[in-house]
Amino acid sequence: MNSLISKTLIPSVSLRSKTHFTSIPNSLPNFNRATATRFMSSESAQRVFQLRLDPLTGNSEWVVIDDNEEGPESFKEPLLATTLYLDMLNDSSRNRAYRLAIEKTVTKPCHVLDIGAGTGFLSMMAARAMGLSDSTASLGSSKGMVTACESYLPMVKLMRKVLHRNGMGRSIKVVNKRSDELIVGVDIPSRADVLVSEILDSELLGEGLIPTLQHAHDMLLVQNPLTVPYRATTYGQLVESTYLWKLHDLRGNEAKTSDGIHLLPAGFDTILGVKPHQYPMHCDAITKEIKLLSDPFKIFEFDFWKRPNSHGKAELQIKATEDGSVHAVVSWWILQLDREGTVFYSTAPQWINSPINTGEWDWCDHWKQCVWLLPGKGVVISKGQEVLLEAIHTDTSISYNLKTLVPRTDIIQHDNKFEDFQLTLPPERVAIYGDSNWRLSMLTALKNALQGRDSPLCVVADDSIFLTLLAANLSKMSHVISLFPDLRDRGAQCIEAVASANGFSMYRVKVIGNMKTCLTMHDTRHKKVDLLIGEPYYYGNEGMLPWQNLRFWKERTMLDPILSKDVLIMPCKGMLKACAMSLPDLWNSRCCLNEIEGFDHSVVNTTLGACGELPAPKEGPCLPFPIWQCGEIKELSEIFTLLEFDCSKPISPCYGQVQVKFTEPGICHGFVLWIDWVMDADNAVVLSTGPGRSQILEAGG
Repeated sequence: MNSLISKTLIPSVSLRSKTHFTSIPNSLPNFNRATATRFMSSESAQRVFQLRLDPLTGNSEWVVIDDNEEGPESFKEPLLATTLYLDMLNDSSRNRAYRLAIEKTVTKPCHVLDIGAGTGFLSMMAARAMGLSDSTASLGSSKGMVTACESYLPMVKLMRKVLHRNGMGRSIKVVNKRSDELIVGVDIPSRADVLVSEILDSELLGEGLIPTLQHAHDMLLVQNPLTVPYRATTYGQLVESTYLWKLHDLRGNEAKTSDGIHLLPAGFDTILGVKPHQYPMHCDAITKEIKLLSDPFKIFEFDFWKRPNSHGKAELQIKATEDGSVHAVVSWWILQLDREGTVFYSTAPQWINSPINTGEWDWCDHWKQCVWLLPGKGVVISKGQEVLLEAIHTDTSISYNLKTLVPRTDIIQHDNKFEDFQLTLPPERVAIYGDSNWRLSMLTALKNALQGRDSPLCVVADDSIFLTLLAANLSKMSHVISLFPDLRDRGAQCIEAVASANGFSMYRVKVIGNMKTCLTMHDTRHKKVDLLIGEPYYYGNEGMLPWQNLRFWKERTMLDPILSKDVLIMPCKGMLKACAMSLPDLWNSRCCLNEIEGFDHSVVNTTLGACGELPAPKEGPCLPFPIWQCGEIKELSEIFTLLEFDCSKPISPCYGQVQVKFTEPGICHGFVLWIDWVMDADNAVVLSTGPGRSQILEAGG
């Protein structure tokens, strides 16, 4: 039996430099290397700390990256290849809009400050507008100056290469600091007359736009400065969407299942759910699953040319244009880049008819629409009815509250020791836990595994709350040990809260929930493990490459000494699947750069992981993407198995080589890779994380 997994699961894409393939040799990637990173600046402007994660163990450590231009490229490149810099630089609409606005704004010699300078693209356009170059200007001259402020050391080093390539290495002053660390008279000679910046995310405020502007106006800019952009305006629209509803209403979806498992029993409606948050999403990919219930409405205006307030509130009367249930607020923003109001950039979905949305459109991943999920079953409205939408912004986020005259009755209050406890999961995980097909697959596989076993000891190796409840519920004589390596105490509290409603007491369930490297016979009370199970799912590892869930295989290997001779492993096997695909939109957003608005950016291609024209043996990196969100897609080959991982045996090296048969004409932009998990030895239950045909059609793609 196959289970259709939520289309929000993330396979990976390997984008290639050639267009047609007949074979692909590949070995198991070196998944011991860290790929998930976070960054922290040290007090020295010459070093950063990188948090390197070992996906097989979940352990992480801080590693110092110093200012060493001669450091090994293999170590430096992944730092920037997984960022959105390349996608942003390939956005021709954004590039053109900034060029036009800067040329209209910087019309005479002045001091221009570029905050969050990146590759120095905006700085170079400002310098060019004043006629500055290494051959015509020197730092601090009366002809004007440009200061490029960038805090991230690897990007500073890349920016210097770009500036040098374009003959502006000496005409633009680069400062490797956060903008709120700049001091006039120390780092910059005077307050700036013009601010150019791009500290924007899909939500608009998430990258610290407001505090950055506040500090700049207080400490770094002249009074009444010129700015590019000039203004940003957020807009929204009320929508009905069953797909979006499934991303957050676990209780409503669980009510439709018949497996007897209750992740949200009556009285515990808020113990597990999604974080109230604006979630970036390509809403055009689910156009067929969205019903518009209102006209677009304006929410907030943020003026870059004056100091913004930290908090704001808007109360909007929204008139319904159709009958339906409001499941979400879809929002976007429009930039007015020049003071006169002639240059704009919009992140609106394609269904919005406006002069700004006409003309050439580039699919890009760096700025999307945002979705705010309304709680529960949503709000039922009738055509012509007015509802009150309350919008609130803080320094870094925007939230919404849809008010009606009818009070909500679907939340049952409870009074117990778990009242203030809530475990937040990603929307994709909530959708999976509410998916009846997925739950039935798990139920079938575990029922088969438990047949003929009396008083089994079952170990849940990952962070699966569902499998913990299922194992304890299905076998009344079983004992369950859940490792919960990343959920830890939060997982234990959640299980304890809902144990009674799921027909078992906590004396049969033990949660380890710590950083022990391995279980011992002491932990199992000298009983060997009969069942070792997992989804696999590790909390906090969302959006990683598919093979990084082979952590389950690693942990199975570490537990080998305490496994019984006839132990049943679920999943028993993982299969690395692949398919050749045409992905023109994703390709165009990741392709090699040449000139951008007259500036040579070819020097960034290798470092940013571009594809298409890299010298051999360079290849674009494998990157995680939700394929259904990647614009135009087309399968060009049959789906094939590249590698198999036998979880019934300890971890071992793998190698695979496959002759690829193309079934459709087209340009092959890359290979999409994912893992199918075989849950039982009979291959009766297979859970796929790949872009199946049903998934693509369901996504409206």
